[in-house]
Amino acid sequence: MSSSSSPDEVLARKGRLKQRYDNEYRLVAGCVPYRVKKDEGNPCRLGDDRGQVDVLMISTPNRTDMVFPKGGWEDDEDVYQAACREAMEEAGVKGVIDRTTLGHWVFKSKSSQQSSSPRGACKGYIFAMEVIEELESWPEQATHGRRWVSPGEAYQLCRYDWMREALTALLERFSMIEAVGSTQELTDQNGVYMMLQTTSDSAVALC
Repeated sequence: MSSSSSPDEVLARKGRLKQRYDNEYRLVAGCVPYRVKKDEGNPCRLGDDRGQVDVLMISTPNRTDMVFPKGGWEDDEDVYQAACREAMEEAGVKGVIDRTTLGHWVFKSKSSQQSSSPRGACKGYIFAMEVIEELESWPEQATHGRRWVSPGEAYQLCRYDWMREALTALLERFSMIEAVGSTQELTDQNGVYMMLQTTSDSAVALC
């Protein structure tokens, strides 16, 4: 894995002029960045159950818990490009994204939990991304620190339960844990979400 700084300053996208919507749902894309190594200089890849998996999480101001990079999917990019862009902007990493989703979720903010309307809710598409480059600086570095953690630590740090579900889906691909059934609807203290049917596409894309 390489570490570098971009020769040209890249700015994070701001605003929602290009934001995609599905009716009243705001569309969101994100990823669980990971690395896995059998030993020094001998990396393993997705589907290889030998080796240690670490995942990359990001911090936000005034919080001790952490999240995975995600954000709005815009109308001039596909969902994979959106997930890769968010990883670069928020976590300063680039890599190979697996086009088979870890899951699709609908989630609401705490303020809109009691509403039956989709207004204020997001549909999120989360992917696995093998990190191949870490940038020395990135657009949202001032507000998002990054940290490599073990899966066990990640489960403790995840801000939302749906992020733990995405992490579980990633680990299942490495045969590190037994498969678990899909949870149709779950609630945590910070929001509500439901898991939607995933689609299958085994291709990968370089971000």
